[in-house]
Amino acid sequence: MKFGRFRHKTGEMREYYGTLSTDKDRSFVNVIEKFSFEEDLKYQYDGKQLELNDLEFLSPIHPTKIVGVGLNYKDHAAEMQTKLSDEPLLFIKPTSSIIPHLGTIVRPEVSQKVDYESELAAVIGKTAKNVKKEAAADYIFGYTCLNDVTARDLQTKDVQYTRSKSFDTFAPIGPYIETEIENPSNLEIKGYLNGELKQSSNTSNLIFNPYELIEFISSIMTLFPGDIISTGTPSGVGSLNKGDIFEIEIENIGKLKNFVE
Repeated sequence: MKFGRFRHKTGEMREYYGTLSTDKDRSFVNVIEKFSFEEDLKYQYDGKQLELNDLEFLSPIHPTKIVGVGLNYKDHAAEMQTKLSDEPLLFIKPTSSIIPHLGTIVRPEVSQKVDYESELAAVIGKTAKNVKKEAAADYIFGYTCLNDVTARDLQTKDVQYTRSKSFDTFAPIGPYIETEIENPSNLEIKGYLNGELKQSSNTSNLIFNPYELIEFISSIMTLFPGDIISTGTPSGVGSLNKGDIFEIEIENIGKLKNFVE
């Protein structure tokens, strides 16, 4: 199921959780009533169907944190001329950096080089602490696309990642969470800059797969329902400039599209 969060384009402030359905040329959202991880993982619908064309996308979930993973693709490590890590390299992106599908990435004036990073993100479905990788799949609600936008010049200047990863609008997420991914370690992942293919890889190239990441991260910090683990970017990272459009496409999940100003 493709799960998301939406609002009417008319300006109505009510938010809707729901799942996407298609019927011939029509796409619509089946509204879920009073969604919560504790009460509603079985998708209790209220019977309403809303036309997708009448809705704007919101970020599909409210996390307490985004845990990022650096240099987690073999091809990206080679691109950066860095040896493969013995353990995951972690950083945190704040929830204030989140924007939805079709939202606008704002380049900060303080940075001269803002880069895109196409990433598979795992969304936690229940509280996870000291979870072994063999049981990790039971703690995953689903997967989505995430653009780990990075002020590369500030990352180099600061050494650590906090400032370069944390600007408002630096975490586009969506458009949906796909809840039925059997094997997250064999998904095609692509990134398009203004329609031109820039990143093309497969999650089989991950150094640490989502289950291994959950084991490692949950041994350090408690992961709560809705929290996001962004699993790293493949090779082909590059700069975003004003007027650009960047799209991330992940097999069986969908395409995340954002604008740049």
